[in-house]
Amino acid sequence: MIYACPGRARAAAALTLLLLSGCAGPAPDHSPEALTGTRIAEIVGSPDRSAADRTNDLRRKPEQMLAFIGIRPGMTVLDVSAGGGYTTELLARATGPSGVVYGQRPPPRNPSRAATAPAQPEGDSRPGTAAAQASPSPQAATDPAAPIASRDARLRSAGVSAAPMIPVIQPFENPVPGAVSDARLDLVTLMFNYHDMGHLGVDRQAMNRAIYQALKPGGMYVIADHAGRPGTGISESGTLHRIEEAFLRDEVERAGFRLVAEGTFLHNPNDPRNLDTPEPPQPKDEFVLKFVKPGSSDPFSGP
Repeated sequence: MIYACPGRARAAAALTLLLLSGCAGPAPDHSPEALTGTRIAEIVGSPDRSAADRTNDLRRKPEQMLAFIGIRPGMTVLDVSAGGGYTTELLARATGPSGVVYGQRPPPRNPSRAATAPAQPEGDSRPGTAAAQASPSPQAATDPAAPIASRDARLRSAGVSAAPMIPVIQPFENPVPGAVSDARLDLVTLMFNYHDMGHLGVDRQAMNRAIYQALKPGGMYVIADHAGRPGTGISESGTLHRIEEAFLRDEVERAGFRLVAEGTFLHNPNDPRNLDTPEPPQPKDEFVLKFVKPGSSDPFSGP
């Protein structure tokens, strides 16, 4: 009778497992890759984009912005204070048909409501700003969803490969649609309008808490705005349409976010930051901050 050697059997079993594991290799990573610079340039250069958006590109530098965000196909995104939908559309084109992009605008402002301090013309009334939305055009007053809905319809009719753009008409304090309010978002953007929340009397703590709750762990909150001078905080929001970078950062971090990157591509160190329109004429000094919701990262998380 032949007996098997227990030591040899265990060694053979271990060798078999080692060989199998070596053949199998590491588990494949199917997470979508961030868009390349070439692909971003193709999106921004799409010939079907409007002339108005192309003009806006000159000061907004969308290629650098999308690269800084680390935009990926398939993301679920909320663009807060979407205005006319310039950023919303770029995000929809970048995330592609496997993603979804919500464009938030506030309900039309009640004209009988008392003005908020400071008693200046209601904020930055240039098209696409939060204050312009609070004092809407006749069309937006009738249907505030129209700017986002019309962009979505135009892209659909043109056969553009883009995420659906869904209008969200909710106050800034509660900007997230219910369907994604519980840790369902990969990215939230707020472009050049955080300062407006000051003179519009928005409860910014409530807004940032709602955004924090809606983001997945590892989800990103990207904010760009016009830079104010040190020590001015948000006091010049309704006059110079600026906000102090350190003030904004502190406010957002107190909501639980962690700053992970600072974009310098819109900085202009020659802007004295003491006027709404710099003199001599030049671009405004602007900053871009990327925050993350701490926690175990999902496939779309930033650094």
